[in-house]
Amino acid sequence: MNSDMIKYLMIGVGVLFAIIVVAYLMLRKKMQSSDIVQIKQLRQGTKENKFSMEILYQKLYVFYIKTPFLKRYLFKIRRRLEIINIDDEYLTRKQTSKILTNALLIIIPLTIVIIFITKNNGLLLSILLIFEIFMIDTLVDGMVDKIDNKLLVQQIDFFAEIRHAYHEYNMVEEAIYQVAQGDSAPEMSRQAEKIYEILISDDPESELEKYYDVAPNSYLKEFAGISYLTKEFGDRTVDKSSLYLKNLNNISQEMQLEILKRDKLDYVFQSLSVIAIVPLLALEPIKNWAVSQFSFTESFYNGKNGMIVQILMVVLTFICYILLRKIKDNGSTKIEVRSDNPWEEKVYKIPIIKQIVDAFVPKEGTKERRKLNNLKKDAASKDKIQWLYVKRLLLTVVTFVGSLVIFTQLHKLQINYIYTEPTSTYNIIGEMTDKDMKQAMEITESDNKFLDMFRGKTDTTQEDIEKEMAKSEDYENSDDDEIETAAKRVLDKLRQVNSEYLSWFEMLMAIVFAVVGYNLPVWLLYFQAKMRQIEMEDEVMQFQTIILMLMRIERVNVEMILEWLERYSNIFKEPISKCVNDYESGPWEALEQMKEEVNYKEFIRIIESLQAAVEKIPIAEAFDELDSEREYYQARRKESNDRLISKKGMIGKGIGFAPMVCLFVGYLIVPLVFIGLTSMTSSFDTMTSMAN
Repeated sequence: MNSDMIKYLMIGVGVLFAIIVVAYLMLRKKMQSSDIVQIKQLRQGTKENKFSMEILYQKLYVFYIKTPFLKRYLFKIRRRLEIINIDDEYLTRKQTSKILTNALLIIIPLTIVIIFITKNNGLLLSILLIFEIFMIDTLVDGMVDKIDNKLLVQQIDFFAEIRHAYHEYNMVEEAIYQVAQGDSAPEMSRQAEKIYEILISDDPESELEKYYDVAPNSYLKEFAGISYLTKEFGDRTVDKSSLYLKNLNNISQEMQLEILKRDKLDYVFQSLSVIAIVPLLALEPIKNWAVSQFSFTESFYNGKNGMIVQILMVVLTFICYILLRKIKDNGSTKIEVRSDNPWEEKVYKIPIIKQIVDAFVPKEGTKERRKLNNLKKDAASKDKIQWLYVKRLLLTVVTFVGSLVIFTQLHKLQINYIYTEPTSTYNIIGEMTDKDMKQAMEITESDNKFLDMFRGKTDTTQEDIEKEMAKSEDYENSDDDEIETAAKRVLDKLRQVNSEYLSWFEMLMAIVFAVVGYNLPVWLLYFQAKMRQIEMEDEVMQFQTIILMLMRIERVNVEMILEWLERYSNIFKEPISKCVNDYESGPWEALEQMKEEVNYKEFIRIIESLQAAVEKIPIAEAFDELDSEREYYQARRKESNDRLISKKGMIGKGIGFAPMVCLFVGYLIVPLVFIGLTSMTSSFDTMTSMAN
């Protein structure tokens, strides 16, 4: 490169630098103008920091939706939250991502702890990792329930503000609109705006029916329905106060009782799930401690029997964990959110599986089909009968195959233990010294040679082993007594090794377990139906509140009351729905038929009052005791909730502490006592024979 080119290059760089400096000065002068400064000041308060949790959750949402395993849980959470966050996509994504992230922050460290504790026990490690999948559901449901409860608390304050706004505007829709403009309770404001849009729509009745299907809880349904009836038929003055406001007060009282009930249930069950799971994490530490302190227990804990007890502990814990979830939340107040295309439906659509499932599903009109349908209704299950049988057959296959795999692994575990167990006579308490351990392992390695030689030969005798030992270098300097003792020991080991195979009894046990797996989904439905019977009184009292709100509204008739009861019913939904369908053919006869189908005294009393209102007296007179004895019913409702919580708490504590009790009794105390006594008896027999 010559000097002229260098000179031109330097001139060019200088000119470019001068242009940049001039442009910077001009831009700086422009940035200092009043308009730019004002815009900068306006943006200063809204400018997002470099790190924002809001943005992080939105990015995590995109990541989760692309991850196959996490995608299932993401949509499960989202389906429940989008009911609460009406049309607010940003907030729904944020809350969904936040809940799933918090669940993962609990599960991932727990997984690391489980792997660290059970790293030497592959079978137990696999079972515990599978068990964690079910734990995620509980964590997710608990976090979503908190948002649900938050909405319920907001409704209390919202109704209090509605009272003041209604006094001011004396119009239902205007009162709702004004209160919905507040920012203090955004979740409730969205629901209020939705109800306002329904009330001012061209066809509010059909829009209201749509809202009933997606309302987060029954109290918002009641509020929307009462607001619609008041707007359509007008308000009345009862006992010198507005009927609409009295009804709002009734709903508020119901919500307060429900909030107290949920808080008490959360308090009673808050640690039971953890208590039920903790024993699984203590299996390996207890095993290691027992073996280190009492070496005679090593054959139990490191052998087949110890693994069987561990597996039984995992199964017991899993059952207790599922039952605790069913007891705490049996669907009485929780909205059942289920995909229209769950995994059961996807599996059922596979042609060959569809043919197999249809072969097991009871035919229409059969007694078994009717029995299963009634059971599903009693348990408030939304699953199709085909889905139920997909789960039953899948559990059957998984249980049978899993049982065979576990039995096979247990045999391998026992054979491996026989081949690796240090062969020596050592003290009952304490560990062997390094010198004793080395000698014991030498004996084990020597025994293994003869085990491999005769393994699989069931007709082997002690004399056969003695002959081979006499030829072996390991026993060339041993006398006949030592060879006889060693041959007897090897023969005992050989018989154990040859007996470790999949027997007909284990095949029978696998079939029994498969039958249990086949019936387990049905048994869970029975359990859930039984638990729902406990809440029968609570539902009837909710019916009384609904009737109390409706009975003084003009143009309300028995059929309308039945439709409302059907909308909010759970346990009694089937007989009420049947009565509504048969009402046109004969009101009194339809009610009489419903009375014959139920056997709960308090609900029968309601039916009899409805029959009186059909033929004899006005609705307000038929149910006048509900109004006059309102305080008594409220006190009874509180007492009923207390009994319900007490009964659930008692059952829950029994189930929750069962794994812990079985851990210490079945896995620690009983093995120590039984094996210790057996070892002592054996030692005394040996000493006695030596003395003789």
